Amino acid sequence: MDRRNLLPIGQFSQASGLSVTALRHYDASGVLLPAFVDPVSGYRYFRRDQVRTAQSIRALRQLDIPVEEVGRLLGGGEEELAAALRARLLAAERRLQVQRSVVHGLLDRLTEGAGMTHRVTVRQGAAERILVRGATVDNSGLDAFLRTAYQEMYQAAGRGPLTFSGPAFVRFHGVCDDENATLVEACLPFRPDGAQPADLPEGMTVRDLPANTLACLEVEGEAAAFPRILGGYDAVADWITGHGFAFAGPVRLVHRRWTGRPDHPDNRLEIAWPFDEPADGSADGSADGSADGSR
Repeated sequence: MDRRNLLPIGQFSQASGLSVTALRHYDASGVLLPAFVDPVSGYRYFRRDQVRTAQSIRALRQLDIPVEEVGRLLGGGEEELAAALRARLLAAERRLQVQRSVVHGLLDRLTEGAGMTHRVTVRQGAAERILVRGATVDNSGLDAFLRTAYQEMYQAAGRGPLTFSGPAFVRFHGVCDDENATLVEACLPFRPDGAQPADLPEGMTVRDLPANTLACLEVEGEAAAFPRILGGYDAVADWITGHGFAFAGPVRLVHRRWTGRPDHPDNRLEIAWPFDEPADGSADGSADGSADGSR
């Protein structure tokens, strides 16, 4: 074995920026194998052209990519590695955006009213007949699902043709964010005394919703985009719990004005949450049609 092109593990550690302990670990895991192991001393040697590979491993591990994933990425070629890095960058930017929104929301709570412009109102929701398509998604898949669902629903409604009785809305049956998936229903209300849909595609149904009382908050522009809109949901939830009421169904997101782009400044959405008197009748009865939603 010609060792002139080999570096002992100590020198290789200095050149690559990986500790000797880390190099032994990557050897054991099969991610970075030494070019030669002395059969007598067990001492590891690496080729000089392995330095760049080791430096790439160091950088990938700094991104908190698991060791097994590092090995797969390095073995998949440059195009796969570049695509994975771009996807990771987008995810990191997304997390940072969410974290900024959360921090600003918490700072607003701590400043005792600074920026607390949320105003919750109460309205009576009439009984409705709706066209529905549902799916279990998280926030990353929400926009694509809604686009497809509404396109199919408007096509079905046009064959009726149905007479719409109000704006489209979405019902969330649980938490829908980057970490949690839940049942989401795209809803299109139409008049029950007119034409009715027929031959609906699989997964699309007609449902009758009862009349209810809704705690509502309108949000516009940037405040209507994720993740800032989460503060609006918090404001409505705070109002319902603060007045001693009970939640009476999935929260709705009503599209009062929608441009088709989630971040468009002209968007105007309404968060509408059904509520009712608690079973023990302990609500304070102070709801009179409007209330200050400051938290």
